[in-house]
Parts: sequence; structure tokens; C-alpha cells
Amino acid sequence: MARIAGVNIPSQKPIWVALTYIYGIGPATARKIVQDVGIDPHKRTHQLSEAEIANIREKIDREYKVEGDLRREVAMNIKRLMDLGCYRGLRHRKGLPVRGQRTHTNARTRKGKARPIPGKKKAKK
Repeated sequence: MARIAGVNIPSQKPIWVALTYIYGIGPATARKIVQDVGIDPHKRTHQLSEAEIANIREKIDREYKVEGDLRREVAMNIKRLMDLGCYRGLRHRKGLPVRGQRTHTNARTRKGKARPIPGKKKAKK
């Protein structure tokens, strides 16, 4: 199992798919990395030589912000918005949708499980 950017990438998948297991690398970026390094994108991870893996690791370290650094930057951006007290920051602080989605119904991913209101009776049919 190859280790790139602190992540164990699966050995049975094509290299471009395996690279997407790294936080900050999606399918398009993975294909571009593999193409720039000059490896067949359909080659499986366990078929790569140590030199090819080293080239991929080097390219990612040199040109992309991934894993811990990227997570830290995103967290700092959110913290900055919250400290400013802007609308987006307030939405983050309250745990509500940030990008204009409705909250009258839905938004359960952000708001959490629905809690019953004490004293309110269910409507009878």
C-alpha cells in the first residue's frame, strides 16, 4: 500500500482513482497529476514502481495544498468569517446553511435531528 501525503492509498484501484483518497485532490486534479508525471492513468497502484510513486509524491508536495495544510486553511477561513461577525460567519456559528438554502423545511444535515417542541400536540386526522 503506497503512502502519499500521509494517506494510505488503495493498491487495487487505478492510480487516478486512488489519488482521490487524498483530501484536496479530486478526479480532475488526479488525472492532471498522473498525466504531468507521465504515467498511464489506468495503471493500478500496486503496479507502480517506487520511482513513479516518488514522482507523484514530489509533484503533489510541490504544487498542491492537501490534507492537513488545506484543512487548516479552510478552518482558519471559517474562523475569520465568524470573528468578523459577517452574515456567513453568523450562519456558521449557528449551524445553519450558509449558502442561501431554505430552512423552513429540510436543512437537516446542518441543523441536526428534529427536536419536538414541548407542549405542542400533533394534529389529529
